[in-house]
Amino acid sequence: MKNAVNCGMVMLLCMFSLFFVQPDLSYVLAFLCALILCSADLFLEEDRTYAAGCLVFLTAAVFVPAFRYFYPAVCYGLFRRKLYVPSAIAAVLYLILYLVYGQMSPLLVCLDLFGFAVCFLLASTTRERDSLQDTLRRTMDDSTERDLLLTEKNRTLMEKQDYEIYTATLRERNRIAREIHDNVGHLLSRSILLAGAAKTVNRDETLSPTLDFLDQTLNAAMDNIRSSVHDLRDEAVNLDEAVKSLISDFTFCPVAYCYDAGREIPRDVKYSFISITKEALSNIMRHSNASKASVTIREHPALYQLCIEDNGTEVRKGMENDRSTGNSKNSGNAAPPGSSGGMGLVNMKERTDKLHGTIHISAENGFRILVTIPKRRLDYETDIDRR
Repeated sequence: MKNAVNCGMVMLLCMFSLFFVQPDLSYVLAFLCALILCSADLFLEEDRTYAAGCLVFLTAAVFVPAFRYFYPAVCYGLFRRKLYVPSAIAAVLYLILYLVYGQMSPLLVCLDLFGFAVCFLLASTTRERDSLQDTLRRTMDDSTERDLLLTEKNRTLMEKQDYEIYTATLRERNRIAREIHDNVGHLLSRSILLAGAAKTVNRDETLSPTLDFLDQTLNAAMDNIRSSVHDLRDEAVNLDEAVKSLISDFTFCPVAYCYDAGREIPRDVKYSFISITKEALSNIMRHSNASKASVTIREHPALYQLCIEDNGTEVRKGMENDRSTGNSKNSGNAAPPGSSGGMGLVNMKERTDKLHGTIHISAENGFRILVTIPKRRLDYETDIDRR
């Protein structure tokens, strides 16, 4: 926009030549050609093409003297693009025309020289402004890029911090469960034994109800302790870390692992995925000649998925039955224990069926197990509610 304004100002300055000459057809032609070149300067990016057009315009002044009145307008684009060789040619041609057409008014010559000076200053100012705009644009781009990098780094640090807090919480749960089991559990066990011994040697009938109540209370406390310890240990299981541990211990072939799920996964789903992964890796080692495998765990809005694949070409034991049963929901389709279906795959299907899930088993181009388990409909449903 600024270049267009400058071109308009230069053209207006050249139009002051009307005070010294009478406009005719050649003057109008020169004006139109200069206007075309100024417009081309705004949109044409190729310097050579623009310089060639300017040289044609400058040479035309030898045959049509009216073209010389618009030399400053043409030279503005040359100055702005730093095309100083064509600019020098324009100056030489102007001098030649001045010598040839000596009848030029001194005031008109002064006007042309003033126009050249204005064009040079405007071109220099425009280049400086464009340079500053480029610098500002690069600075803004760099600033935006740094902001994005800092935001991403901050998000990564927050996720790492949350994961460390989560891991520390799991370790603390395990420690508490172990302390309760080793200390309180042992004390309660000893108290139960002492209460039982006291009931055995008691001969006072009046103490029997008290000892019975004491024994019942201690056993109820022991049951509560066991339940609490089991709950703490179940909640402390980290599915991601557990599967990573299984894969790190698996040395038969390289295993690619991808975990794309949250941390708050129901414990029955976690234990099922861990057991299925362990059994699948064992089957790969025993029944295939695979050179690579992959384990993928994903969480979707309505379900959890576990996919285990390998490129083994040998057919697993019992795959003839599994091909016909693996694509359906497992109720009634799993081969009974002891049949040709294999206990490992049967156990996978049974675990999936208990969670109302589906399992898809394929032996084409390798071996693939895809387990899909729907999420609970209500947050307060328990494992018993799902059965």
